[in-house]
Amino acid sequence: MKSSAELLKVIEKVGFLPLFDNAVPGFSVENMTAPECWWCGDESVDPWEWRVVLSRTGKVAYGKFFGKKAGFVSKKWFPYFANFRREGYDFDARFEEGKADIKEKLIMDLFWPKEKELWDLDLRDLGKDVLNPSLLSFEVKDLAGFGKGGEKGFEGTCAKLQMGAYLLASDFQQRRNKSGESYGWAIARYTLPEYLWGYEFVTGQYKDSPENSREKIVSQIKKHFPCDEKVIRKVIR
Repeated sequence: MKSSAELLKVIEKVGFLPLFDNAVPGFSVENMTAPECWWCGDESVDPWEWRVVLSRTGKVAYGKFFGKKAGFVSKKWFPYFANFRREGYDFDARFEEGKADIKEKLIMDLFWPKEKELWDLDLRDLGKDVLNPSLLSFEVKDLAGFGKGGEKGFEGTCAKLQMGAYLLASDFQQRRNKSGESYGWAIARYTLPEYLWGYEFVTGQYKDSPENSREKIVSQIKKHFPCDEKVIRKVIR
């Protein structure tokens, strides 16, 4: 692959694609791109920058989805992914059942609307006067109480929520100083998949069992990357 457009086509064809090398041969952006292009800073050829480009399209989900490491899931396949990872639980129900901890709830409470009629709205339809449709990583950290002297394990908690298909990165942006100038590394802007694609779409496979969704994912990946199914299950676990 030589462009973000080509990468998007691969993700939409396969449905899933980790960013980095893993146990399934060839199954990553790293395996499909030239090593010398990585981290060169040129958006037209740098696969590291393509994660920024594609996260903004609304056509794929980007996050720490594979063993707490980064990767992509296509919009078409995200409902299967969400059903498999969430085990059919919305976050509030997951917390009430004791399957999520208080640190995860502190973060999700910044985003998750309590009124169900809001769940099927697009991200762009909600303003900050309603709740936070998206927040930069450092904003999440501060607002959720993980700042200095607060809760520990912020990065790990965000990774757990991404692995659970509850949180994703919809953009990457640099911080700005008092003069409005950008500086430093680009950092993730987090949001919920429900704000990108609507509650009904994201939860569209809840009617199926998580196990069936997992096996459909395994079969889909195996069609494009023939491999022992046990290995595929391990990569997507």
